[in-house]
Amino acid sequence: MNRLNRYTLIGFFLVALAGSLLHFVYEWSGNNKIVGYFSPVNESVWEHMKLSFFPMLLFAIFMNYKLKEEYPCITSALLVGILLSTYLIPIIFYSYSGVLGKNYTFLDIATFILCVLLGFLAIHRVTISCTWTPYTFWLKLLVFGTMICFFLFTYYPPNIGIFLEP
Repeated sequence: MNRLNRYTLIGFFLVALAGSLLHFVYEWSGNNKIVGYFSPVNESVWEHMKLSFFPMLLFAIFMNYKLKEEYPCITSALLVGILLSTYLIPIIFYSYSGVLGKNYTFLDIATFILCVLLGFLAIHRVTISCTWTPYTFWLKLLVFGTMICFFLFTYYPPNIGIFLEP
């Protein structure tokens, strides 16, 4: 197994585990405001997107550091994976809950795991193909903008559906 495969597999499992634990960290912290910027403060879909975003961002920094020399296209691939896994969460959630008429906890968990898996599969594929490298600046901007939105909307959410608890 090459290093890219190994880090992709390890990353999937670590991010899935970290994201699952992150669901409870805000409550465990006694509702610490700073912790709330990085973990869900309520049950809204927006807040649950943090479960993928922050663990993937953290692992991406590590993975980029370890593999950048061997895989020069990995930076853009990691950014694509972060964005894909994060924004697939509301797409899949609203699709399945719209069809079924309500949401189910086991499907919410499966959605999270599937999104992390698809994010890491995209990282692997895009690293090999190098197709997104010309867009690295814009991808960084989107990831940074998403992070700023998480910080801003954690305590000042707009009054629209994705920010409301289902």
